[in-house]
Amino acid sequence: MPKSHAPVYYADYLRLEQLLSAQLPKSTEHGAPAHDEMLFIIVHQAYELWFKQILFELGSVAADFKSDYIDERSIGTAVARLGRITEIQKVLIDQLRILETMTPQGFLEFRDFLSPASGFQSVQFRLIENLLGLSAAARLQYNHTSYHSRVTAEHQEILRASELQPSLFDLVEKWLERTPFLEFESFNFWRSYEAAVKAMLQQDRQTIETNPTLSEEIKLRELQTLAKTEESFSVLFNETQHDAIVAAGAWRLSYKATKAALLIHLYRDEPVLHLPFKFLTLLVDIDELFTTWRQRHALMTHRMIGTKIGTGGSSGHQYLRAAADTHKIFSDFFNLATFLIPRTALPLLPPDIRRRLGFFYTAQAAEHGSASGANPNHV
Repeated sequence: MPKSHAPVYYADYLRLEQLLSAQLPKSTEHGAPAHDEMLFIIVHQAYELWFKQILFELGSVAADFKSDYIDERSIGTAVARLGRITEIQKVLIDQLRILETMTPQGFLEFRDFLSPASGFQSVQFRLIENLLGLSAAARLQYNHTSYHSRVTAEHQEILRASELQPSLFDLVEKWLERTPFLEFESFNFWRSYEAAVKAMLQQDRQTIETNPTLSEEIKLRELQTLAKTEESFSVLFNETQHDAIVAAGAWRLSYKATKAALLIHLYRDEPVLHLPFKFLTLLVDIDELFTTWRQRHALMTHRMIGTKIGTGGSSGHQYLRAAADTHKIFSDFFNLATFLIPRTALPLLPPDIRRRLGFFYTAQAAEHGSASGANPNHV
C-alpha cells in the first residue's frame, strides 16, 4: 500500500531550528560572555521538556481515573505510565550531576544577569505538584507569599485553574473507596483483621511481661512503646478517631480509602490485587523521587551559592531543603507500613474468596479440579 503522507525530514520533525536557536545567554547579551551559561540554559530547558512529558503522562492517568468504573486494563496502563514517570525522575536527578560540573565561580560569572528569575517560577513544575495533589494549605510559603506571587498574571490564572481540577490524590481516594473486597457475604475482612491485630499485640505484651532477661525499668519502657503502637492501630478500628486525625491534618485519606489501601497491601499476593498494589507503590516512588530531587537540588544550591539568597530572593538552599520535607503528597501510603502485620498473622481468606481474587482461568480450572491443566487462554 502506497504511503499517504509526505516524506518527513528529521530536523523538520523535531523543529531543530527553533529548538537549537532557543539558547540566548544573558551574559553574551550584556557583553560579558560566560562559558557555563550555555550549560545552565540547556539543563533547565531539558528539565522543562521532561516536565512536559510528566504532565502528559499524569494527565492521561488522571483522565482514566475520572471514570466511575476503572477496569484492570486501565490500571495496567496507569502502572506503565507512572513507571515511565519514575524513570524520567531518575534522569532529572542525574542531570544535577551535569550541572555540578560548573564551579561556583563559573556560576557567579553570569548569575547576576538572571535576577529575579528563579526555578521557583517553573509553572510546569507547579502544575505537576497540583495535578499530583499538593494542597495549597500544605505548601511552604515562598518569602511569606503565595506560590502564585512570582509568576505573571497569565500564569497565575493557569495555576489557579489547575487547583480547581480533581488531583490524582483525589481520584485515587475515590477509586479506593469503591474497592469491593472489604466485605464479602461470608467474610468480614475488617473484623478479622482487627482480631488478628489484637492477638498480635496481646502476644507482644505477654512476651515483654514474661521475659526474665528484662529489668522492671526496661519492661515499663517497652510496654509504653507498645501502648503507643496500640494507640496507632486504634484509629483503624474507630472511624470517629480516624476522622479526628484527618481534621487535625495528621492524615489525609478517608477512612474507607485507608481500609482499602491497607487490604491491598496486606493481600498483595492475590492476583487481582497485584496491579493495584503496584499502582500504589509507584505513587510512593514518585513522591520519594521528587523528595530526593528537591534534596539534591538543595545540596547543589548550597554548593553553588553558599548562604547567599537565591536569584528569586528566597533563602536559597534552606527554602529548597524545607520544601523537600514539606511537599510530600502520598505520605499516607508511606505510613501504611505502620499497620502491616506479619503474613503468618493475617486472617486466612476462605477458599471461595481466594478464587474470586485469583485469575479467572485459574479459578475455572480449580472448580473443575484440573488446575495443572488450565488453559491460560480460557479467559
